[in-house]
Amino acid sequence: MSLPPAPILITGASQRVGLHCAQRLLDEGQPVIVTYRRERDGIEALCERGALALQADFNDEASILAFIDTLKQHTSRLRAIVHNASDWLSEAPGEEAAAFTRLFTVHMLAPYLINLHCSELLRHGGPADIVHISDDVARKGSAKRPAYCASKAGLDSLTLSFAARLAPQIKVNGIAPALIMFNPEDDAAYRAKTLEKSALGIEPGPEVIYQSLRYLLDSPYVTGTTLTVNGGRHLK
Repeated sequence: MSLPPAPILITGASQRVGLHCAQRLLDEGQPVIVTYRRERDGIEALCERGALALQADFNDEASILAFIDTLKQHTSRLRAIVHNASDWLSEAPGEEAAAFTRLFTVHMLAPYLINLHCSELLRHGGPADIVHISDDVARKGSAKRPAYCASKAGLDSLTLSFAARLAPQIKVNGIAPALIMFNPEDDAAYRAKTLEKSALGIEPGPEVIYQSLRYLLDSPYVTGTTLTVNGGRHLK
C-alpha cells in the first residue's frame, strides 16, 4: 500500500503570496501545512480545503523550537519547506536594535533552525526541497531599511550553505521578488512611481511566485540558486 503524498510546509501563509501558493498547491492535490501568526480569513479558507494550520510567531528561539516540536507531532515526512514568513519593520529612532533582532529572528534564525531540525523529515527517498523567499532589495541594499535588507541577504547566504550541506538528497534554492502585488491602501502616485522602477513596468500578481516555486520543485538539477523575479529592476 503506497503512502499518501508528503505535505509541503509553507510558513507565513495567511495572506498574499504565501496564501496564493498554498491555494495553488491544494488545487494540484498536494497536501499542505501552513503557519500563521494571526488568524485571518485566508487560514480559515485553507483549513476548509484540508490544509493543516499551525500558529507560530517565530519571535525567539523558544517559539521556533516549540513550533518544530509541534510540527513533528503532526507529520513524519515533508515534501518541501517553503520559508515565506516575513516581517516589514521600520527602524524607528531608539528601536533599531529591537527591529534588527526581530527581523534577524524571523528571516534567518527561524529558517536556520527549521532547516537543521526538520531536514530529517525531508529524507524519505523521494524529491525534497527547501525554498527561501528572499527579496530583490538584498541585491543592492537599502538606505531606508538596512536591517530588513541585511536579514534577507543573510537568508540568501543560508541558501548557499544549506544547498551544500544537504546535497544531494535535498535541493535548497531561493526566490527573490521585487514588486509582486500592491496593498489596497497604496495610492496612484505610489503605484506609478513603483512601476517605473522595473523594465517591464507591471504588477504581476502572486502567480509568478508560484510559477517560480513550481519550477524549483520540479527541476531535478537546480540547487544553491536564487531566482530573481523583479521585472527587470536590475536593468534600470
